[in-house]
Amino acid sequence: MSSGIEQPEQAAQLGETLIEVENLKKHYGDGGMFASSSVKAVDGVSFSIKRGETLGLVGESGCGKSTLGRTLVRLEEATEGTISFDGTDITTLSGEELKDWRRNAQMVFQDPQSSLNDRMTVGEIIREPLDAHDWKTKTERQERVLDLLTSVGLREEHYYRYPHQFSGGQRQRVGIARALALEPEFLVLDEPVSALDVSVQAKIITLLEDLQEEFDLTYLFIAHDLAVVRHICDRVAVMYLGKIMEISDTEAVYADAHNPYTRSLLSAIPHPDPSASSRRITLPGTPPSPRDPPTGCQFSTRCPAKIRPEGYEDVDEAVWDAIERFREVVRERSRMNLSAVNRLKRQLGRFSAYDDIDETVADFFGDLDVPADVDEHIETAAQLVKEGRPTDARDHLNDAFNGVCDLKRPDFHPVGEAEHMSYCHRHESDYEDVKPVIERRTSDS
Repeated sequence: MSSGIEQPEQAAQLGETLIEVENLKKHYGDGGMFASSSVKAVDGVSFSIKRGETLGLVGESGCGKSTLGRTLVRLEEATEGTISFDGTDITTLSGEELKDWRRNAQMVFQDPQSSLNDRMTVGEIIREPLDAHDWKTKTERQERVLDLLTSVGLREEHYYRYPHQFSGGQRQRVGIARALALEPEFLVLDEPVSALDVSVQAKIITLLEDLQEEFDLTYLFIAHDLAVVRHICDRVAVMYLGKIMEISDTEAVYADAHNPYTRSLLSAIPHPDPSASSRRITLPGTPPSPRDPPTGCQFSTRCPAKIRPEGYEDVDEAVWDAIERFREVVRERSRMNLSAVNRLKRQLGRFSAYDDIDETVADFFGDLDVPADVDEHIETAAQLVKEGRPTDARDHLNDAFNGVCDLKRPDFHPVGEAEHMSYCHRHESDYEDVKPVIERRTSDS
């Protein structure tokens, strides 16, 4: 593999697959006998990026976006899976092969303040990767840095200044110049404008677009600002709790999202017209811990279109929401370790640390008309929690209320057009589609 941007044939290759990711996982901690469960930051991700395109990666904080980006450029080592760069699996590279490959993939970090060394001049910062790879002569390295400063909208006299002498936008330009120093083909942009003012964001976005056109660059653009993603990205992948939930062309996702998580994200975008007919889809609670993700669909604990188990299809929406919220409380209790004193009290039948579960039940179900069978399961689980057995309570609620979304991981299903894929059981023929379920729920709320 070569650095690429000086090759005349690269322009002819635009549109071909450059990055191919298959079942990529990144877990932290081995989850051994005396250790906590491993953190599943990225948990089985597959996608591709075409040469010359910009793939946007969006999702809530903590969903694994930055970890995925860092793993793609080998700043993190993959736990499982493959990352093919122009046909070569880079997860197997080491030594000189890995060093040579690093010329082809670079990263621009989120915080332009902390990502630059204040003890180095701007020229030294940009020249550092050139020095590390022993790129040509010292004179040519300096000329290269001066050219890069001009390319990113800075001046040659900035070479001898220090990062603290620049604004946030100028520091981010320095970070971009450093990433471009070795003439890479692929850049991971980890929220490159989130720390900047809106007016500066626009300038950096325009700069990135101009550089992409000039140097035939391929981008993975990580962001949480859906408006920015829509402006700059060719395709969008939506991520939740280590898994990609939906991926397609940008306009297809924004105009016709099929996954319930994507639809909830898009519903949160402010509308200039407050009388707009679209309704906000409010998700309950917070994402589960990546140490203890759901067994089935990662989104099952918060999904507004979750498939109910047989026998509970007609339960009132408010009651079902309360059941799901109560299950999450019990789930969190089951993850807490009891002290030695509380374990002894449990053995003696004097455990009282979780007596507040009665208040939780009253808060969730007190004003609702709860069916007798549901009430029986809730009371049984609450009693188990009060006895210091939250894991048994969790198992009881799982046995009572688990459906396909709780028990089985979905498949990716083709939806719409243009290779539009969504990760949801409701795309199977046995179940009602996502859209009417969510529309019915929002109209009733």
